Amino acid sequence: MSLLTIKNLGVAVGDEEILKGVDLEIASGEVHVVMGPNGAGKSTLSNAVMGKPGYHITSGLIELDGREISALPTWERAQAGLFLAMQYPTEVPGVSVRETLEMALEAREQDDVDVWARLKEEAEQVGLQADLLNRPLNVDMSGGEKKRNETVQLAVLQPEIAVLDELDSGLDIDALKACAERVEEMTNQGLGVLCITHYHRLLDYLPADEVHILVDGQIVESGGPELAQELEESGYARFVESEDDSQGVSVAIGGLSTGSEDSEAENADPFADPLA
Repeated sequence: MSLLTIKNLGVAVGDEEILKGVDLEIASGEVHVVMGPNGAGKSTLSNAVMGKPGYHITSGLIELDGREISALPTWERAQAGLFLAMQYPTEVPGVSVRETLEMALEAREQDDVDVWARLKEEAEQVGLQADLLNRPLNVDMSGGEKKRNETVQLAVLQPEIAVLDELDSGLDIDALKACAERVEEMTNQGLGVLCITHYHRLLDYLPADEVHILVDGQIVESGGPELAQELEESGYARFVESEDDSQGVSVAIGGLSTGSEDSEAENADPFADPLA
């Protein structure tokens, strides 16, 4: 059993503090959903957990199975068992998904896996055309194909904890159902999930154990799946002070959104330091 622990996490981008003391625990087999208005800090949370440069931890810590990982580079966090399905999957010319996963598994000393067979099997489950697997990673794929591809990679790599940053973004209803149900199957096999979403519809296929409302960098309420249903019906009115607070105006600094919905360009390097 694995456990991702986030304690009193504060995160700043440049001179602006985005997260202000976030506490979460995600265990194997659990699905924790984070919802919140634009600019609340949801994508900042996912990027900080995965160690994206430019996101500076100002307080607290991140632990995986009792090991402090806050200072580790992204690749070491991935080796330790974390996976991030990005809101905007990045195109990587010249490297296929097959080559990417072979190298990733080799780095984890799992080079006995028949990657090509697993890729084809997983692609079929989520409706991704097998010929896309030989393309450079995410190159010339639609938004929905990229999200299916992320789900395939997740299934082949079999991490301990997956962070899903708006997996449902860009998916039609059939693709949403296929991807979410595949992730749900993985949770039944022990995958822990931190899922960031705006919409209750994802939870029709990926049921939540807990739902957390993030507003202005803080979790203001946690509850069961009924909390997501309430948001679907009435929005964030009772969680924000005024209508202006829920608009989440983003200010870009060097390709990074300090309003922190983090609306990076689709093909930007997700781990380049925007402040370098």
